[in-house]
Amino acid sequence: MATQLWNSAAPDPLDGWSLPAWTYADPEFLAVEKERIFAPSWQVVCHESDVPNVGDWHTLEYIGESVIVVRGNDRQLRAFTNVCRHRGSRVVDGASGCAKRLVCPYHAWTYDLDGRLIGVPDSQSYPGFDRASHGLAPVDIEVWRGFIFVRLVDDSGPSIAQMMAPYEEMVAPYRFEDLKALGRVTMRPREVNWKNVGDNYSDGLHIPVAHPGLTRLFGRSYGVEAERHVDRMWGDLIDTPSVNWSERMYQRLLPPVPHLPGDRQRHWLYFKLWPGVAFDIYPDQVDFMQWLPTGPESCMIREISYILPDDRREMKAARYLNWRINRQVNVEDTALITRVQAGMASRTFSVGPLSDKEVCLRRFCKRIRELIPEARQSERPASGGSQK
Repeated sequence: MATQLWNSAAPDPLDGWSLPAWTYADPEFLAVEKERIFAPSWQVVCHESDVPNVGDWHTLEYIGESVIVVRGNDRQLRAFTNVCRHRGSRVVDGASGCAKRLVCPYHAWTYDLDGRLIGVPDSQSYPGFDRASHGLAPVDIEVWRGFIFVRLVDDSGPSIAQMMAPYEEMVAPYRFEDLKALGRVTMRPREVNWKNVGDNYSDGLHIPVAHPGLTRLFGRSYGVEAERHVDRMWGDLIDTPSVNWSERMYQRLLPPVPHLPGDRQRHWLYFKLWPGVAFDIYPDQVDFMQWLPTGPESCMIREISYILPDDRREMKAARYLNWRINRQVNVEDTALITRVQAGMASRTFSVGPLSDKEVCLRRFCKRIRELIPEARQSERPASGGSQK
């Protein structure tokens, strides 16, 4: 199959159009996405406060890989694939833990916290074996404002710090580095393609239509913008009391936050980092949300809240009300993306026009078409075409 090309110096005729529906359900296209989009991209694992002590570890599983982040005896954070170099067994099980050494449960090959192979039972039976070259396979790691990111393949793309550079001054007052987890990571499976979650997250046009609660809270203040690697969304709480109890009490009880400037006291701020990590930043807490493909028409949403110490009753109430408000938004969004995934299966739908206001979706579609030119085709290529 010949890839469709265009003169990059001329306007791209597809800039005002969505990705074709077949890219939201095709197994071959997903296989290419894993290699060209997810393997080289940064994925959030946890916060430094989740691994404070020597031997503390957290794992992240995605696109068939398991990555472990561990704090070493020198207190440095490192990341490795969670795979024994002997027979490929997983070394640790579960989402988190603490260990003096990492011991494979299959044959007891033992690794130090820095990844070095330090123990091989019956080692004399491996003549000429070079233990030094068989440590755990390292994975790129970056800590940005306390949050720990990993990537499987270094493609010389930007760091998280470089991606977020346009917004560093905006993020700084929220004291990300001092955050502590509120509860545990929640895993939410969704029967939709991962792109549908991201499209919905960065879509501002549906807010006044499908989210009455957010509309009651924000009025007309909701806005969106797109940078090369980051989408930003925002809204300011209005003073008019909501008719909904949770929203009205949140408006009333949200207390002043001393470390935030005046224009952030009642400001909700959202960032989506390429390709699927989001930070929801509120005066009362910070959440991250991440969506990872599990199949052509399924994904896993991974989310958790982080807070700064604050024992005020009003703040505790505001955090509870925030949860109630956003759980309702989650229910609404789940219904929306499910409807879209189902509709994309229709033989009558391929691509849709994008408004000039849908700047985030326009940027996302353009990026996908740059990385996977087959996405320029409105119809599904013949089998094997997406991998050429």
